[in-house]
Amino acid sequence: MALDMAKFLARFVEEARDHVEKLNEGLVRLEKDPEDAETTNAIFRSAHTIKGSARMMKLAPISEVAHKLEDCLGAVREKKISYSRELADLLFKGIDAISEMIEKTAEGQELDVDNAALCEELIRAAEGQHVSAGEVSVPAEKTTEPLPLSTQSVQAAAPATPVPVTPPPDVSVTSPPAGAPETTTRQKTITGETVRINSEKVDDLIKLMGEIVSNQNRLKQRLRDVKELEAVAQRYSKFLTRLESDDISGFREEIVSTTNSLSGKIKQLVSNVRNDTVIQELLTEELQEKSLMLRMVPLSTVFDSLGRMMRDISRSMGKDIDFIVEGGDIELDKKMVDKLGDPLVHMLRNSLDHGVETMEERSRAGKSGKGMVRLSASYEAGSVLIELTDDGRGISLEKIREKALKKGMFTREELDGMPEAGLIDLIFHPGFSTSPIITDLSGRGVGMDVVKRNIVEELRGTVNIETRDGHGTAFFIRLPLTLAVMRILLVNASGMPFAITSHYVSEIIRVPIEDLITVVDKKAVRLREELIPVTGLEALLKLPSGDRKADRDKEDALIIIVRVGNEKVGLIVDNIVDEENMVIKSLPSHMRNIPLVSGVTLSGKNEIINVLNIPALIEAAKEVREAKASKGTADKESIHVLVVDDSINTREIERSILEAYGYKVTLAGDGMEALEKTKEFSYDLIITDVEMPRLDGFSLTQMLRASEEYKGTPIIIVTSREKEEDKRRGIMVGADAYIVKGAFDQSNLLETVQNLVG
Repeated sequence: MALDMAKFLARFVEEARDHVEKLNEGLVRLEKDPEDAETTNAIFRSAHTIKGSARMMKLAPISEVAHKLEDCLGAVREKKISYSRELADLLFKGIDAISEMIEKTAEGQELDVDNAALCEELIRAAEGQHVSAGEVSVPAEKTTEPLPLSTQSVQAAAPATPVPVTPPPDVSVTSPPAGAPETTTRQKTITGETVRINSEKVDDLIKLMGEIVSNQNRLKQRLRDVKELEAVAQRYSKFLTRLESDDISGFREEIVSTTNSLSGKIKQLVSNVRNDTVIQELLTEELQEKSLMLRMVPLSTVFDSLGRMMRDISRSMGKDIDFIVEGGDIELDKKMVDKLGDPLVHMLRNSLDHGVETMEERSRAGKSGKGMVRLSASYEAGSVLIELTDDGRGISLEKIREKALKKGMFTREELDGMPEAGLIDLIFHPGFSTSPIITDLSGRGVGMDVVKRNIVEELRGTVNIETRDGHGTAFFIRLPLTLAVMRILLVNASGMPFAITSHYVSEIIRVPIEDLITVVDKKAVRLREELIPVTGLEALLKLPSGDRKADRDKEDALIIIVRVGNEKVGLIVDNIVDEENMVIKSLPSHMRNIPLVSGVTLSGKNEIINVLNIPALIEAAKEVREAKASKGTADKESIHVLVVDDSINTREIERSILEAYGYKVTLAGDGMEALEKTKEFSYDLIITDVEMPRLDGFSLTQMLRASEEYKGTPIIIVTSREKEEDKRRGIMVGADAYIVKGAFDQSNLLETVQNLVG
């Protein structure tokens, strides 16, 4: 019987793709270290394997190119020819040809390509004949990279025309410093046996594990029910012992005896169920862990493919970069890793296009000619932190203001008063781009909004940005380890249960109602050195307050501090029910437009509990209407106040108070930013914190007093420092008022401002 080779095609395609990835990664490493014999041997073996497998599958075109590629790598390995940039371009060209044919094979297409010219070039190169840069076209960006975010946001990076003959700059993948853990993209040796598992079987196991977790919650509920029954029996027994009737004395003893026996049996049952619950919980946790591990894959499956892409893009742009990859061995759920590729591709392209300067620009700025882009991953508090940093020009806040003003998104006054974090977040707005020209890499204003939506909504993570003009930008992405089962905090508000995913919860506090600060028509709480806005969860969800409102107003407030990025909000709830691992189910299609709910979960009582969309709740908390300005607003509109504090929440609260009473307010994130703003505009009053990065409040006050323009401008220091020596220093540097945050409230600040500027 003839052997049906068709059924082996899928396995060939899968293995060939893996070897193509190894070839790409190895060639990028060789450009950094051409003498790396281990890497040379590894990619030689990959080319040899593709050649042999393709020959077995009767795929002659693939086998032919792989054979010539193997000959070239063999010549390099045997030192017959030297590894050069031009040779690398030719080898990459061969790899791309093989990759293209593999994809055609996967789609069932005929391999009707003509690779004669390419094979001839590889033959000449293997024989040591000179390969000039003009003979080799720089390969287009790798076709097997993750699919684009949208049809517009991710375009091919290579230009339509060949690059100049001038030798382009280098890009390399660099290992961490000596002594650091080996977490680069170097292929690791796998000592144990491996097996490929059908993804459908893994999905079925994950679903089964989810149902067991749900059943575990029901078992816990059974224990609560039995405890309630035990309490009833105890009360009944005590009641019977108080009976003093002579007519039923004998019968009473029998009832008491029976009841006591029942109570004892119930106690034993409670103990047994408790033990069973503990055992079941341990087994469930073990099953959950082992099940999830089946679908966990290292981030190197995404990271390793990015080196080739960065090499090609940087060369096409004429930029010289060092691309450093760390933490490829960190593992995430495969479904999350699959969705992570697109955001990373777009963010890396932005780092090259918007961030890293050309060699000439870097030289003028006093920087090294070679730029740096670093992609790293690490575990952090039960989640994964991915950092993408560059040492480029940073994000220009002024360009963001100009673009936002041009698009009519905000007025000049609104933009001047917007905090730094708020300005940076505008880059995630659909259609927003600071690029002066539309290219195949950027400028269309699509992509970054999808990046944030993918990370926050689909992957249930967070993305934060830190930038310094002229010094670079850092993106911080925090992701849960899996989406199959998540840690959930169950709370009650207005008598209804709600769920909050635990990675949004910063901390939980209980505060006396009288300790809450009134800021205009909002509440706030002092937490260490920070003022955090507080609002009732029932008010945000527009739930009826019920009959308990009067009682709650007399009790301590139970506040859950939730955080997304740098923004924090305190949610007042009635009580906390539990914290459990639970399965989150998506909303049905006709309900997915509910903004404040991201999914549902089932309780032990089979109740459907809404999982709250915390980013949307934080946005909703900002939209709470503030009190209208008091009389005399018209006179105060001409008074412009500069508020300086490195805490976003403190800045926003102080601005809300001042703007509600008619003052114009501009914000600064630290003393250095404030000093720059004072050179551009003349403010009537300055309110500053003390402890801030780059330039503290005492130094800022002293420098302003030394200038002619701000010699007499009122300056208020608002700080957590309450020692007398700090107050004396504030007076010595020239402050007009010193307010301790511990004694801060709305009337205190307003009274001080009105005394100084009216």
